[in-house]
Amino acid sequence: MVEYMSKLKLTDILVTVVISIMFGIIYKLWGPLYNLLKPFGLHADQFIYGMWFMAAMVAFLIIRKPGVALLAEIAASSGEFLMGSEWGLEVLLFGIIQGFLAELIFFVTRYKRYDLFVICFAAVGSAVGSIFMDYFKGYMGDLVLWNLLLFVAARLLGSIVIAGIGSFYLVKALERTGATSLVRRVDQKEYDALNQ
Repeated sequence: MVEYMSKLKLTDILVTVVISIMFGIIYKLWGPLYNLLKPFGLHADQFIYGMWFMAAMVAFLIIRKPGVALLAEIAASSGEFLMGSEWGLEVLLFGIIQGFLAELIFFVTRYKRYDLFVICFAAVGSAVGSIFMDYFKGYMGDLVLWNLLLFVAARLLGSIVIAGIGSFYLVKALERTGATSLVRRVDQKEYDALNQ
């Protein structure tokens, strides 16, 4: 994977960091909404957890190069931390794990697939990483089996809808404006797909 990451240009890194700073701000603002949903029960807060995986998905869809997903999540979580995240330094560890697992999915596809299925699968990878991290925080072990399954299902479904489908269609909308052509050139196959 390190060999792949060496292909990033300075422009790729700067664009990834700019995307991540934007998502770092969104992540910071998303925290209170997440906490607001907790009292509603049935893990309503887990349905919106997928927002914290979007930086990796959006950055990869725009730049489409190795290392971008990992870099994006690390930079976004760093931005969230610097703005005073209520979760403190642990957001950095979450960002590393979530970005790494998304990156792993893209690595398996050799960074050549960026369709909706792969993006949703990468979002699920990030969600699995976050569940792994939450499990070691200890509170998930207190849930009875049905409640634990509801928790996991809600987070996975939320990651597919928000980080997977949401990121995919957000970038598709950006492509239609031509904004992504400043970062990567659109080839004829992609251009034809947009005009269907």
